[in-house]
Amino acid sequence: MLRSLYDWTMALSARKSASVWLAVIAFVESSVFLVPADVLFLPMALARPERAWRYALIATTFSVLGGIAGWWIGYFAFDAIAVPILEFWGKLDTFNELKSGITYETILLMLVTSGFAHLPPIKVVTILSGAVHVNIWLFIAAAVLTRGARFFLLAWLLRRHGESIRHFIEKRLGKLALIGAVVLIAVYCAYKMLMS
Repeated sequence: MLRSLYDWTMALSARKSASVWLAVIAFVESSVFLVPADVLFLPMALARPERAWRYALIATTFSVLGGIAGWWIGYFAFDAIAVPILEFWGKLDTFNELKSGITYETILLMLVTSGFAHLPPIKVVTILSGAVHVNIWLFIAAAVLTRGARFFLLAWLLRRHGESIRHFIEKRLGKLALIGAVVLIAVYCAYKMLMS
């Protein structure tokens, strides 16, 4: 099922309505959808590099709005909406593990790592942020910074290097972002251990 969702999302990049689809995918990715908006963003920005910044703005804006929707689901409709969504994607156990040991600092760290490197999945963190009542303005600021950093970095790389950077982005950028997220988490854990 995930492969067919991925292929369907990729096919949207060739449509005239691709910008609208980018907005839709970026929105739903942050609260209910499994395939990241990058899958649509990359081929669109490669096909029209002069529009890469515009696409980055669309992806960032609607990803943040989708994150707010996820926060709202977690805050106001956890049992009615969040639990069925998380069960459908097989993320309810992950969610419950995260929620059981969460602190305010940890949720902020997860907002950064999930927004930039999808670790853990962004939809889990947006719903979790609402469920544990993270301040909405702090949540929005973190989402704008991290999602904007991801999409505008991709736009810059694609505009600067074009098709030649595509393989690197598709195969290695995610791993580098993951490594960066792991390092950030390790630094945070070391800091907490030293301070306790």
